Amino acid sequence: MEAQAAPAQATAAPALLELADLHVGYGAIAALKGIDLAVHQGEVVALLGANGAGKSTTLRTISGLLRPVSGEVRFAGERIDGVPAHQVVGLGIGHSPEGRRVFADMTVLENLQMGAYRFGKADPADLDRVFALFPRLKERHRQAAGTLSGGEQQMLAIARALMGRPELLLLDEPSMGLAPIIVAQLFDIIREINTQGTTVLLVEQNAAQALALAHRAYVLETGTITVEGPAADLLTDPRIREAYLGG
Repeated sequence: MEAQAAPAQATAAPALLELADLHVGYGAIAALKGIDLAVHQGEVVALLGANGAGKSTTLRTISGLLRPVSGEVRFAGERIDGVPAHQVVGLGIGHSPEGRRVFADMTVLENLQMGAYRFGKADPADLDRVFALFPRLKERHRQAAGTLSGGEQQMLAIARALMGRPELLLLDEPSMGLAPIIVAQLFDIIREINTQGTTVLLVEQNAAQALALAHRAYVLETGTITVEGPAADLLTDPRIREAYLGG
């Protein structure tokens, strides 16, 4: 399926998320080397790059799973670098991780209820919302998550993150390993999630789909941001087309 035309640029809004001179490492290995990044309320921002560029590290640092060596992570104007991951969820950041990581032995419904742990129990209205977005999950709500297809598990991972009512949703490689028709469906759903008011930071190797969905984009290369700008501009940038869009 061909990528759809890029959406119009989001209207100007205050930065919801800001990374400033962010350095993150694994022991002596520098994974992020002083990156600056901003996501404004209402946007979809894509983060592109090859394997090992630092994309997942960026999301894991934002969500509190990694601590930066130096630099700042600010959400809604407040520093959150160093805040534990479970508290970051409570601030309004949801994370659908690479590899889905659903609870295989639990049912679909139990996975969704786990996503709502910050509230003590799942709100029926939140369940209705995610079932409207993902009707297949409603059909399979009593089924063990480990028996779902790869696409269904990805839907569940995103739906579980939405159960925490995030203001900012971090999506890490949602299209990985999925058939093109499922990828197209997922990206339509992500677009709808954004339309409903959730800001999205998307890590994705399918650059054409990501740039068609996003308002703005950043390109990471070995821990450094090398290109940034409106997604529509990056779609036609010869460097991006050569490196990520097959020329």
